[in-house]
Amino acid sequence: MPPAYLLIALLGLSTAAYYFGRRKAFALSGRAEGAAKLHSRPTYHGALTALWCGIPALLIFGFWLVFENQVITHLVVKELPEAIRSLAPDRMNLVINDIRNIESGSFASQAAEPAIQAAADHYHRLRSISNHALAAVSIALLTAIAVLVRGRITAGLRARNQVEAILTVLLVACSTIAIFTTIGIILSVLYEAIRFFKVIPITQFLFGLDWSPQMAIRADQVGSSGAFGAVPVFLGTILISAIAMVVAVPIGLMSAIYLSEYAGKRLRAVAKPLIEVLAGIPTVVYGFFAALTVAPVIRDWGSRLGLDVASESALAAGLVMGIMIIPFVSSLSDDFINAVPQSLRDGAYSLGATRSETIRQVIVPAAIPGIIGGVLLAVSRAIGETMIVVMAAGLSANLTVNPLKAVTTVTVQIVTLLVGDQEFDSPKTLAAFALGLILFIVTLCLNVIALYVVRKYREQYE
Repeated sequence: MPPAYLLIALLGLSTAAYYFGRRKAFALSGRAEGAAKLHSRPTYHGALTALWCGIPALLIFGFWLVFENQVITHLVVKELPEAIRSLAPDRMNLVINDIRNIESGSFASQAAEPAIQAAADHYHRLRSISNHALAAVSIALLTAIAVLVRGRITAGLRARNQVEAILTVLLVACSTIAIFTTIGIILSVLYEAIRFFKVIPITQFLFGLDWSPQMAIRADQVGSSGAFGAVPVFLGTILISAIAMVVAVPIGLMSAIYLSEYAGKRLRAVAKPLIEVLAGIPTVVYGFFAALTVAPVIRDWGSRLGLDVASESALAAGLVMGIMIIPFVSSLSDDFINAVPQSLRDGAYSLGATRSETIRQVIVPAAIPGIIGGVLLAVSRAIGETMIVVMAAGLSANLTVNPLKAVTTVTVQIVTLLVGDQEFDSPKTLAAFALGLILFIVTLCLNVIALYVVRKYREQYE
C-alpha cells in the first residue's frame, strides 16, 4: 500500500475508533440523556479512543518513512559489486542517486549499466516489502490498541483529563518543533555566512560600494570582477521599501480611520473585505501589473516631463508594493482603532469636540502604539518582497537614491545567486547566505521594536 493511501486509512480508522469509543460510553450510560452518570462526556471517551489509536500508529508511520530510505540504501549498497562499493563517497552518492532515479522512473532504465539496473530492481523490491510491512504493522497496532482502549472505557474513566493531558503534550511538542526548526534555520544560515566572511571580509561586505558577485572559474576568464560590497543592495532595498511605505501608510491609515469612524455598517461590510482582497492577490500578479502597466506609464510621464526614466525603476516597484501592503496597514490600524473604548469618544463629544478633533486628539493618540507596531511589521513585509522587485525594478545593483533608476534588493540578489547549478564552495553562492543573515537580523530587529512599542505604550482600558 502506498504511504499516502496508508495515511488516509490510518486517519479513517482513527475516526472510526472515535465513534466506537463514543458509542461504548453511551452504552454505559444506559441512554443518551443519562450521560451525566459518566465522569466525562461521551465525546471525550471517543476522543480518547481516537488519540490512543491514532498517535502510536502515526508515530510508527512517521519514523518508518524517515529511516526507510537509509535502511533500504544500506541493503542495496551491500549487494553492489566491489568495484562500485569502493568508489569515493561523492561518486558513490551519484550512483545511489542514479539507482533511486531509475527505481522511481525518472531515468530510462535501458541506458543503465546491468549492475545499476539490478540494484534499482532490488531497491524497488525492498521498497515494496517495506510498504506492505508498514501497512501491516500500523493497522495491526491501531486495531490492537482500539480493542484494548475500548475495553477499558468505564463510567469512572477520567477521559476528559486524559484527553486534555494528551493535547497539552501535543501542543508542547509542536511548539518545540517550531522552536528547533527556527534555531536550525538560523544555524544553517549562520554557518554558511561565516564561511563567506572567511573569504570576503565583513567590512568589505557591509561597507563596499560595488556589487558584482561574478567569480572567475578559470584563470583566463574575463568579465568576472568578484566585488561583494553590499551597500548598493541595501540602499536599493531601503529605497523601494521607503516608497512602498509612503504609499501604504497614509492610504492604509486613512482608510482604517474612515471605516472605523465614518463609514456605516453596510459600507464597512462591503469595503473592508474588498480592501483585504488585495492581500490575497499573488505577488506575481502584482509583478505583472508593475511591469506591464505601472512602469510604462511612469516612463511615458517622465519622458513628457523631460526626465530620464529607466524601463525598470524603483518607483514602479515601490508604488505597486505599497498597494500590496495597504490591506496589511489598514487591517492592523482598524483593529487598534476599534480597540479604543467608546467611553473616550463619548467623553470628547461631551466636551464639545467635533468628530475630526476626537479622531486627531483622542482616538489616534490612544491607538498610536498599535499603529506604529503595524507599520513596522509592514516594513518587514516590504523588505522581504521579491517577485515585484524582480519584474519591475530589475537586477542592477546601482548605487543611487534616484527612484527613476533601476535598483535591486536583498531578496532579489539571494534568488539570483542561487539560481541554476551552483557550487556551495564559491563566494558567489555563499554571498546569498550572508545577505540572508543580514535580512534576518533586520526583520528580527523590526519585529522586536514593534513588540516593544506596543507593550510599552499600550493603554490598559477597563
